[in-house]
Amino acid sequence: MKFISIVISSALATTILAYPGTGKWKKTLAEIKRRGLAPISSPEDSNELLGDLLTSGPTSSVGKLVADVLLGKADAITNDIITAAPAPLGSDACKQDTCWTIFQMQQQCTRAAHGGADGSILLTDELGRADNRGLEEIAALTKQMYAKYQPYGISMADFIQMGATVATVVCPLGPRIRSFVGRKDNPTAAIENLLPDVNADADSLIKLFEDKTIRANGLVALVGAHTTSQQRYFDTQRAQDPQDSTPGVWDVAMYPQTLDSNAPKRVLKLPSDVKISAHPRTAAEWKAFADPKTGQDHWNDDYAKEYVRLSLLGVNNINALTECSKVLPAAITDFQPPDKSNVDIWANGGYQNLGSKFGELMAGASLTTNETLPKLGVDPMQAWSGFGRLPSGPPSGPPSGPPSGPPGGFPGQGPQGPSSFPSGPPSFPNGPPSFPNGRPTPSKAEAPAPANKGGRPQGGEGQNRGNQRQGRPFLK
Repeated sequence: MKFISIVISSALATTILAYPGTGKWKKTLAEIKRRGLAPISSPEDSNELLGDLLTSGPTSSVGKLVADVLLGKADAITNDIITAAPAPLGSDACKQDTCWTIFQMQQQCTRAAHGGADGSILLTDELGRADNRGLEEIAALTKQMYAKYQPYGISMADFIQMGATVATVVCPLGPRIRSFVGRKDNPTAAIENLLPDVNADADSLIKLFEDKTIRANGLVALVGAHTTSQQRYFDTQRAQDPQDSTPGVWDVAMYPQTLDSNAPKRVLKLPSDVKISAHPRTAAEWKAFADPKTGQDHWNDDYAKEYVRLSLLGVNNINALTECSKVLPAAITDFQPPDKSNVDIWANGGYQNLGSKFGELMAGASLTTNETLPKLGVDPMQAWSGFGRLPSGPPSGPPSGPPSGPPGGFPGQGPQGPSSFPSGPPSFPNGPPSFPNGRPTPSKAEAPAPANKGGRPQGGEGQNRGNQRQGRPFLK
């Protein structure tokens, strides 16, 4: 959260070098409008310095920038972007710019991204701990990718952190978070039992994060990353069920749906999120992020600030870091998913005969339109199996037929679909359709599931193409 006086002062200093009508001027005006909507600073906002900034103060331009971000005096989101083509790895040009190597990193947004501040999770035996369960796949992939770039000087800690900020911005609506490199790897495992418990009460979680300089509002902002998550081990009978109905989009749907007793059936609310949403110190901020008009920009601003803080915990050479935000892909500020109708059906309880298979497709960033599903071994007619009922593990039996009329969406996006069918799920009058070649073929009398319309926004870096939808960072 920022003071409006700071916004205006910094904006005026910038506009001296810009003229009306130029791209820079328009960008500045947009920035003034966005930041001017931010609420006045609250006692629940994080405002402490970290590492060497706390002991010796800012002694470099990067140190001053980081200090201003941590104190809410500078924006944690940046639009500065590199336009030149990257130099080849190992070339003189690459060696002269610390950020060139990082620009070469593969930039995709799927479940293959996660956090960490000193690289120890992949440099020690931390990965084997129970609270890191589920990271084995991404750990193996990260180590494989890191082996390619390690000879060019990047630390494991920086590799993980840049991967996380890249993954955030290539998710639709995700912010371009200021990103810094120069961390030193730690060969010693972190102390155990310091990670948040999904069943913990809100007071315990608030204290845990305050001990890390993250105050109550910062905690509310950070848990918003659950908007892109799909749990696997909290409830194994509902593996891959999401924490909101749009796990492929960096939106604020998680906040209102956590509060909504009639949220889409497949949304699995984590107990810790529910408790935080209702706590006296965090409830107001939770509702502010849930606001359909101002919540997205408010959350992106606060999340970016808190993530910069989180990414620098335990870093004691902040003054010596280099900012590499310029290599991040451009933000995707508008997105109309072409597979929205099928994702809505899934979120409201459809595709239950597939067990967690449809969720696996979502987690892998697969595009799930009626045209692409058959290529992935899924028949669109299976959408209606169990529609409107609470998921309860992999069901059995043939898929049911479609109900009359298309389903509704989820709260805030069209009418609510049926919560149940009075006489059980509808079926085909003459039994289930035949399955030639292992895939159902609907007859002319049987209306297929509603077709997906709309397209993916064109242009901009970081957009997946082909059979991939925009994915999500796995930040849990």
